[in-house]
Amino acid sequence: MGLYADIREDFSNAYKNDPALNSKIDFLFNYPGVWAIAWYRVAHKLYNSGFTKIARILMGLTQIFTHIDIHPAARIGKRVFIDHGTGVVIGETTIIEDDVLIYQGVTLGGVSLDLGKRHPTIRQGAVLGAGAKILGNIIIGEYAKIGANSVVVKEVPNNATAIGIPAHVIEKGRCNDPFMHNMLPDINKEMFEYLLKRVAILEHVLVKDNTDVLEKDLELEYIYESFIKAMKS
Repeated sequence: MGLYADIREDFSNAYKNDPALNSKIDFLFNYPGVWAIAWYRVAHKLYNSGFTKIARILMGLTQIFTHIDIHPAARIGKRVFIDHGTGVVIGETTIIEDDVLIYQGVTLGGVSLDLGKRHPTIRQGAVLGAGAKILGNIIIGEYAKIGANSVVVKEVPNNATAIGIPAHVIEKGRCNDPFMHNMLPDINKEMFEYLLKRVAILEHVLVKDNTDVLEKDLELEYIYESFIKAMKS
């Protein structure tokens, strides 16, 4: 497919990915991600043809109007959809394969000043949640899902879900619906609940075996309550 055909496919892909798109007026004014990809394709062709400065200027102007920063040297496949798009950053050596869905605030960045491949590779069908930061020369597997605001610094397998700071893989082989962001577990909450239950068990054992511990605990509670009252007054 040629440049024009790729851009037409990007435009039609927006209608498939967003049920809120109801008119051409909406498309013209409210879909910066689609326009950023379209202008990237022009700039990328210029960049590969040796017109690197013109390509950089074109993407600089695109960034001003769309608030999306894409380096023209990045390699972006077909039907890549940037939803909303504000704050998306795609670095120079990034590779994005076909049918990837990117939400606002995503950063595909580098962690090294060395030349060569220093940005992520996003495999086909992956979904990158809002605010996700994917850093370094790592691979996000096919149809993987990255939770919102996660910081990914290690590779994620195919069909896996990764969340957290730093991100950890929590599921493998169960990413059939890319839009189920509300189903992602809160691993921090689960960890705190585990720690609280563990502390409660240990306190019970200590109090059962040593009543002096209970008396000291009550003294500490009294000191704490007195401190809080003094602060309020």
